[in-house]
Amino acid sequence: MRKLTYFIATTVDGFIGAPDGDADFMYAHVDQEFLGHLIAEYPETIAAAGRAHLGLAGTAPKRFDAVIMGRGTYEPGLKAGMTSPYGHFREQYVVSRSLAGAPDPEVRLISGDVAAKVRELKEQDGLGIWLCGGADLAAQLVDEIDEYVVKTYPVVAGTGMPMSRAGFGVRLLELTGCTAFGGGQVVTSYDVRR
Repeated sequence: MRKLTYFIATTVDGFIGAPDGDADFMYAHVDQEFLGHLIAEYPETIAAAGRAHLGLAGTAPKRFDAVIMGRGTYEPGLKAGMTSPYGHFREQYVVSRSLAGAPDPEVRLISGDVAAKVRELKEQDGLGIWLCGGADLAAQLVDEIDEYVVKTYPVVAGTGMPMSRAGFGVRLLELTGCTAFGGGQVVTSYDVRR
Protein backbone atom coordinates (compact mmCIF):
# COMPACT_ATOMS: atom_id res chain seq x y z
CA MET A 1 0.00 0.00 0.00
CA ARG A 2 1.26 3.47 -0.90
CA LYS A 3 1.80 6.10 1.80
CA LEU A 4 0.73 9.72 1.82
CA THR A 5 3.66 11.85 3.01
CA TYR A 6 3.31 15.49 3.98
CA PHE A 7 6.75 16.70 2.88
CA ILE A 8 6.78 20.36 3.82
CA ALA A 9 9.05 23.32 4.59
CA THR A 10 8.37 25.30 7.75
CA THR A 11 9.78 27.99 9.97
CA VAL A 12 10.92 27.16 13.49
CA ASP A 13 7.56 28.45 14.75
CA GLY A 14 5.57 26.23 12.39
CA PHE A 15 4.58 28.44 9.45
CA ILE A 16 4.80 27.24 5.84
CA GLY A 17 4.44 30.72 4.43
CA ALA A 18 3.64 34.34 5.07
CA PRO A 19 -0.02 35.26 5.71
CA ASP A 20 -0.49 35.47 1.91
CA GLY A 21 1.17 32.05 1.46
CA ASP A 22 4.47 33.29 0.00
CA ALA A 23 7.35 31.15 1.27
CA ASP A 24 10.29 32.69 -0.60
CA PHE A 25 11.69 34.20 2.61
CA MET A 26 12.57 30.72 3.90
CA TYR A 27 14.73 29.83 0.92
CA ALA A 28 16.96 32.90 0.98
CA HIS A 29 19.78 31.14 2.86
CA VAL A 30 19.86 27.53 1.65
CA ASP A 31 23.37 26.14 1.99
CA GLN A 32 24.98 23.56 -0.29
CA GLU A 33 25.00 20.78 2.32
CA PHE A 34 21.23 20.99 2.77
CA LEU A 35 20.58 21.33 -0.96
CA GLY A 36 22.80 18.29 -1.57
CA HIS A 37 20.72 16.29 0.90
CA LEU A 38 17.47 17.24 -0.83
CA ILE A 39 18.92 16.35 -4.24
CA ALA A 40 20.18 12.98 -2.96
CA GLU A 41 17.16 11.96 -0.87
CA TYR A 42 14.17 13.75 -2.44
CA PRO A 43 15.17 14.63 -6.03
CA GLU A 44 11.64 14.31 -7.38
CA THR A 45 10.37 17.09 -5.08
CA ILE A 46 12.35 19.67 -7.04
CA ALA A 47 10.11 21.28 -9.67
CA ALA A 48 10.85 21.11 -13.38
CA ALA A 49 12.62 24.47 -13.62
CA GLY A 50 14.96 23.62 -10.74
CA ARG A 51 15.58 20.08 -12.01
CA ALA A 52 17.03 21.35 -15.28
CA HIS A 53 19.25 23.85 -13.47
CA LEU A 54 20.52 21.21 -11.02
CA GLY A 55 21.18 18.55 -13.66
CA LEU A 56 18.32 16.32 -12.49
CA ALA A 57 16.53 16.02 -15.84
CA GLY A 58 15.86 12.35 -16.47
CA THR A 59 16.43 11.36 -12.82
CA ALA A 60 13.90 8.73 -11.80
CA PRO A 61 11.68 9.36 -8.76
CA LYS A 62 13.10 7.86 -5.58
CA ARG A 63 10.29 8.07 -3.00
CA PHE A 64 7.22 9.54 -4.71
CA ASP A 65 5.58 9.12 -8.11
CA ALA A 66 2.39 11.05 -7.38
CA VAL A 67 1.95 14.59 -6.08
CA ILE A 68 -1.15 16.30 -4.68
CA MET A 69 -1.21 20.05 -4.19
CA GLY A 70 -3.81 22.63 -3.39
CA ARG A 71 -4.73 25.41 -5.79
CA GLY A 72 -2.79 27.95 -3.68
CA THR A 73 0.38 25.85 -3.95
CA TYR A 74 -0.09 25.34 -7.69
CA GLU A 75 -0.96 28.96 -8.50
CA PRO A 76 2.48 30.69 -8.26
CA GLY A 77 4.01 28.29 -10.78
CA LEU A 78 0.97 28.58 -13.01
CA LYS A 79 1.27 32.38 -13.02
CA ALA A 80 4.92 31.98 -14.08
CA GLY A 81 3.86 29.74 -16.99
CA MET A 82 4.72 26.44 -15.30
CA THR A 83 1.55 24.43 -16.01
CA SER A 84 3.15 21.04 -15.22
CA PRO A 85 5.59 21.63 -12.35
CA TYR A 86 6.15 17.93 -11.67
CA GLY A 87 5.87 16.38 -15.13
CA HIS A 88 8.46 13.80 -14.10
CA PHE A 89 5.84 12.24 -11.77
CA ARG A 90 3.49 9.53 -12.95
CA GLU A 91 0.56 11.54 -11.56
CA GLN A 92 0.07 15.23 -10.70
CA TYR A 93 -3.12 16.32 -8.95
CA VAL A 94 -4.39 19.80 -8.12
CA VAL A 95 -7.27 20.10 -5.68
CA SER A 96 -9.52 22.94 -6.80
CA ARG A 97 -13.20 23.75 -6.97
CA SER A 98 -12.56 26.94 -8.96
CA LEU A 99 -10.52 25.71 -11.95
CA ALA A 100 -12.87 24.88 -14.83
CA GLY A 101 -10.34 22.56 -16.43
CA ALA A 102 -6.78 21.37 -16.04
CA PRO A 103 -4.30 23.93 -17.43
CA ASP A 104 -2.08 21.09 -18.68
CA PRO A 105 -2.86 17.56 -19.96
CA GLU A 106 -0.39 16.12 -17.41
CA VAL A 107 -2.29 17.68 -14.47
CA ARG A 108 -5.46 16.09 -13.12
CA LEU A 109 -8.00 18.05 -11.11
CA ILE A 110 -9.73 16.85 -7.96
CA SER A 111 -12.83 18.87 -7.16
CA GLY A 112 -14.71 16.38 -5.02
CA ASP A 113 -13.80 14.25 -2.01
CA VAL A 114 -10.00 14.47 -1.92
CA ALA A 115 -9.70 12.01 1.00
CA ALA A 116 -11.58 9.36 -1.00
CA LYS A 117 -9.28 9.99 -3.97
CA VAL A 118 -6.20 9.58 -1.75
CA ARG A 119 -7.55 6.30 -0.36
CA GLU A 120 -8.03 5.13 -3.95
CA LEU A 121 -4.47 6.14 -4.88
CA LYS A 122 -3.06 4.36 -1.84
CA GLU A 123 -4.55 1.09 -3.10
CA GLN A 124 -2.72 1.37 -6.44
CA ASP A 125 0.77 0.08 -7.10
CA GLY A 126 3.56 2.59 -7.13
CA LEU A 127 5.83 4.74 -5.01
CA GLY A 128 4.58 7.11 -2.34
CA ILE A 129 2.21 10.03 -2.69
CA TRP A 130 3.57 13.48 -1.84
CA LEU A 131 1.24 15.96 -0.21
CA CYS A 132 2.91 19.13 -1.43
CA GLY A 133 0.71 21.65 0.39
CA GLY A 134 -0.90 23.72 1.67
CA ALA A 135 -2.57 24.26 5.02
CA ASP A 136 -6.19 23.79 3.92
CA LEU A 137 -5.41 20.64 1.95
CA ALA A 138 -3.39 19.23 4.87
CA ALA A 139 -6.46 19.80 7.06
CA GLN A 140 -8.69 17.90 4.62
CA LEU A 141 -6.22 15.00 4.53
CA VAL A 142 -5.08 14.95 8.17
CA ASP A 143 -6.54 11.49 8.74
CA GLU A 144 -4.97 10.14 5.54
CA ILE A 145 -1.40 11.34 6.20
CA ASP A 146 0.89 8.39 7.02
CA GLU A 147 4.18 10.24 7.36
CA TYR A 148 5.46 13.76 7.95
CA VAL A 149 8.81 14.92 6.61
CA VAL A 150 9.37 18.43 7.93
CA LYS A 151 12.15 20.65 6.62
CA THR A 152 12.62 23.28 9.31
CA TYR A 153 14.39 26.45 8.23
CA PRO A 154 16.28 28.61 10.75
CA VAL A 155 13.84 31.50 10.72
CA VAL A 156 10.97 32.67 12.92
CA ALA A 157 8.02 34.29 11.15
CA GLY A 158 5.77 35.21 14.09
CA THR A 159 2.62 34.66 12.04
CA GLY A 160 1.61 33.28 8.70
CA MET A 161 0.15 30.18 7.09
CA PRO A 162 0.28 27.22 9.51
CA MET A 163 1.31 23.70 8.50
CA SER A 164 -2.34 22.67 8.75
CA ARG A 165 -5.67 24.26 9.47
CA ALA A 166 -7.04 20.99 10.86
CA GLY A 167 -7.80 22.49 14.24
CA PHE A 168 -6.96 21.02 17.59
CA GLY A 169 -6.64 17.25 17.70
CA VAL A 170 -3.93 15.14 19.28
CA ARG A 171 -2.29 12.94 16.68
CA LEU A 172 0.63 10.88 17.94
CA LEU A 173 3.76 10.55 15.83
CA GLU A 174 6.84 8.34 16.00
CA LEU A 175 10.19 9.92 15.20
CA THR A 176 11.91 8.01 12.39
CA GLY A 177 14.74 10.37 11.50
CA CYS A 178 16.39 13.68 12.22
CA THR A 179 19.24 15.30 10.29
CA ALA A 180 20.69 18.74 11.07
CA PHE A 181 22.75 20.79 8.64
CA GLY A 182 25.43 23.41 9.14
CA GLY A 183 23.19 26.14 7.71
CA GLY A 184 20.69 25.58 10.52
CA GLN A 185 18.13 23.54 8.57
CA VAL A 186 16.77 20.35 10.14
CA VAL A 187 14.91 17.54 8.37
CA THR A 188 12.74 15.54 10.74
CA SER A 189 10.60 12.58 9.76
CA TYR A 190 7.74 10.98 11.64
CA ASP A 191 5.36 8.08 11.07
CA VAL A 192 1.78 8.56 12.19
CA ARG A 193 0.80 6.17 14.97
CA ARG A 194 -2.48 4.46 14.12
